[in-house]
Amino acid sequence: MISQLLEPSRPLDDIAPLGRIGLVALSTDFNSEQDLRRFYPEGVEVFTSRVANHNPMTLANLRAMAPGITGAAELILPGIKLDVMVYGCTAGTLAIGEDRIADLIRLARPGVPVTNPLLAGIKGCRALGASRISLLTPYTEDVNLELAQQFMARGFEVLSVAGLGFTDDRLVTGVSPLDIADAAVAACDPLADLLFISCTALRASLAIEAIETRLGKPVVSSNQAIAWHSLRLLGYNGRIEHFGQLFEQPCESVSASLAHLLNLPPDPGASPA
Repeated sequence: MISQLLEPSRPLDDIAPLGRIGLVALSTDFNSEQDLRRFYPEGVEVFTSRVANHNPMTLANLRAMAPGITGAAELILPGIKLDVMVYGCTAGTLAIGEDRIADLIRLARPGVPVTNPLLAGIKGCRALGASRISLLTPYTEDVNLELAQQFMARGFEVLSVAGLGFTDDRLVTGVSPLDIADAAVAACDPLADLLFISCTALRASLAIEAIETRLGKPVVSSNQAIAWHSLRLLGYNGRIEHFGQLFEQPCESVSASLAHLLNLPPDPGASPA
């Protein structure tokens, strides 16, 4: 037997040179990773860990996942710099709270920007200039009402909210994009400026373009908003086609790290990644 030690002749590739996104997904989630990869351009990658979650999808069960969030964040490429951290559950954000989720993640990843579907969705709705909105969710009424309250507390007029009544998020991903589109048209109030589709488990990304065409107005979905906001935090300002009008909205700042890679002048007021 001959044993050899061989060395690569070329420099090692830089993995995800335009941005490394850390995703804390639910243990029961079929969809978030695949959905986010549809949005991200070449050079931006998502790296995932999972936090224990138990059905049925009640606010109490969603709150119960909070103690596991820090540990899940710690498991994403330990010792490797990440540029943005994402908590990937809209209803979980409602139950636990945006600030607490950010604090729990920053215990593992201090100094890294954190986003979530609720925060990203609100920013997306504002970027599109909306003040009156409709909501479509896969949830039951108690979660729907909490979601509506969160949007109203941030200054939006919620004209309508419709839910599909699921209590098991593992089943939500099975809803056909065609049914999502039909439900979206039925749920959206004619006077609404846009429709927000909640839940990272819904395959709404596959229907956004068709829904916008049918409604004649913008659509914001949980995963679409996460992708848009995380790219915005990176400073990525390129257009991404076929996933809705939100991606036509420019970023407000360019981070120093990405500006260097793109040979752009950094925004001196941007937060460090």
